[in-house]
Amino acid sequence: MEKLKTLIKKVLTKEVIFYIIFGVLTTIVNISIFYLLTLIHFDENLANVIAIILAVLFAYFTNRKIVFNSTANTLKEKLTEFYKFMLGRAFTMVVEMVGFYLLFNIIGIQEMISKLAISVIVIILNFFISKFFAFKKAKK
Repeated sequence: MEKLKTLIKKVLTKEVIFYIIFGVLTTIVNISIFYLLTLIHFDENLANVIAIILAVLFAYFTNRKIVFNSTANTLKEKLTEFYKFMLGRAFTMVVEMVGFYLLFNIIGIQEMISKLAISVIVIILNFFISKFFAFKKAKK
């Protein structure tokens, strides 16, 4: 039992907790926009792309300082971070688009279940991309 508590303390850091909170909020933004657009009869795939783009912008601003405490100061450092963040999110956007298409259009799973299922995978990928690729940390 003590080993389990130690493992939980190691995994549930402040960074991970904030990422979960803002990941959930980003997902809510994504799914809400998707839902609203499909409600007004946008094509599901186009609604998905628009929802992803708006959610990514929300995620960038919340993740940069609140979650990962970026130490980028110069304009060049900030632009590099933004570029890396967007590159990572472009990759996971492709994962999400292909995953949604496969689940919804090919396999035939209901649209919201497809959207939620692929979102879980994307959240996990985005954490590792942001932590180890996009955001600048202070050198120890």
